[in-house]
Amino acid sequence: MGRKILLVLATTSLVACVTNNDALASNQKAARAPLPFSAQEKATGAKLHPEILKEFGGAYQSPQTAYVERVGKKIALQSGLATAEQDFTVTFLNSAVNNALAIEGGYVYITRQLAALCNSEAEMAGVLGHEVGHTAARHSRKRQQRATIANILGVVGSIGGALLGDRGGIAGILGGAARDYSGTIAQLFTLSYSRSQEEQADDLGIQYLSRAGYDPTALSSMLNSLALQTAVDAKVAGLNGHSIPEWASTHPDPARRVVRAANNARKYPASTLRNADAHLRAIDGLMYDDDPREGVIEGNEFLHPDLRLKFSVPQGFGMSNGSQAVTINGNGGKGLFTTQAFNGDRRAYIDAAFKAVVGDQQKVDYGQIQTTTVNGIPAFYASANVNTQQSGTVRLTVFAYEWGANQAFHFVTITPSNGSPFDSMYSSVARMTANEASAIKPRKIRVVTVGRSDSVATLAARMAYRTFQAERFLALNGLAGSATLTAGQKVKIVSY
Repeated sequence: MGRKILLVLATTSLVACVTNNDALASNQKAARAPLPFSAQEKATGAKLHPEILKEFGGAYQSPQTAYVERVGKKIALQSGLATAEQDFTVTFLNSAVNNALAIEGGYVYITRQLAALCNSEAEMAGVLGHEVGHTAARHSRKRQQRATIANILGVVGSIGGALLGDRGGIAGILGGAARDYSGTIAQLFTLSYSRSQEEQADDLGIQYLSRAGYDPTALSSMLNSLALQTAVDAKVAGLNGHSIPEWASTHPDPARRVVRAANNARKYPASTLRNADAHLRAIDGLMYDDDPREGVIEGNEFLHPDLRLKFSVPQGFGMSNGSQAVTINGNGGKGLFTTQAFNGDRRAYIDAAFKAVVGDQQKVDYGQIQTTTVNGIPAFYASANVNTQQSGTVRLTVFAYEWGANQAFHFVTITPSNGSPFDSMYSSVARMTANEASAIKPRKIRVVTVGRSDSVATLAARMAYRTFQAERFLALNGLAGSATLTAGQKVKIVSY
């Protein structure tokens, strides 16, 4: 997780250069016809499918669903893994992370967030083709083998790794809940693909684009958008290069592959088919970013209208909202806000929260549990110094709130042993009023036409965010910082 991701695209030519032998070998791999899915692979995919739906917000039913399924099946068929489009199951996921994936047996997925980031049908087909390419090359099977080895070594399965910046920690990738992620899905998506696997999947995705009649350079432009968005996500989440957002966690360094993909696309017959206007019409009105049912981030505040709960993080810290927890990151510490079973036994609750961090092998000696009241809410907390290999001695704190009968929420934070920046955050937890809760609306993608007096600055000012408006606008539209707009051009903004 320690890789820096704020990359300058101009430098990608340095890492994208490969020898002629490397390029030839990669193209030979891409050209081989894959074996069709076996009965065992189909059974494995069918077993994993419900787990993926659970981890990524479930299937999203919307006016865009049929469009996404149609494009996904069209591009997947080009792989030769099956003989008919109906042999593939394409799912539009209700998730606010930029992600796409495919698993054996013909199961293909893309989140609504990533579909919105695409600027054409061809770009969406390209990123889906890339994922199908991983399955055609049986990369997921190799990842499972690596995950098994990691599990034996005790690298995965605890939340502490993610909080401390350990690449083996899996909580930050799957939302960071205070529970044991020891299942197949967690192991699969903890691990990044290798450089050679990424390049092979890129080559296959480009090949599938060409077979389907699309512009084969569309994958390169999509990777460019992902590189831009990855940098924005890191800024918003307060990661500062110490951790990386979802898609970049499992697909390392999209920026360095932009030039390589563009060069490879030139080997295929030229096509200008992108269907950009049709794609923009399809995604106009699509829900974007957090689903209010799982809470939303507004500047430095987290607001959950269904739970009627809110809190704020200190200046200099960012948040990332997952289906199981809110992750808090900054230079002075890291934390999660989450929940677990509560039956009124405070010590059992604290013990379980600490255990979720350090695992079964280490006991945290936190002494007495302290009690207080925060904005009228009964609260209890405990802290202890814990020794770590990466960071030396750190302060581990669990700060919990009794929300109602048999319900509690808590922060678990890791900070330097000599102080905590989170005291104001602990004291900010409060109940929302009915009016505050009802005022929270989902964000939507809106496609607008650039007017004569419009500029990046004027359109970015219309973005429904308090921070990083210009950066978000540019990334959403795949534009460089020096971009200029033309009257009549179609662009995306985010509004309520």
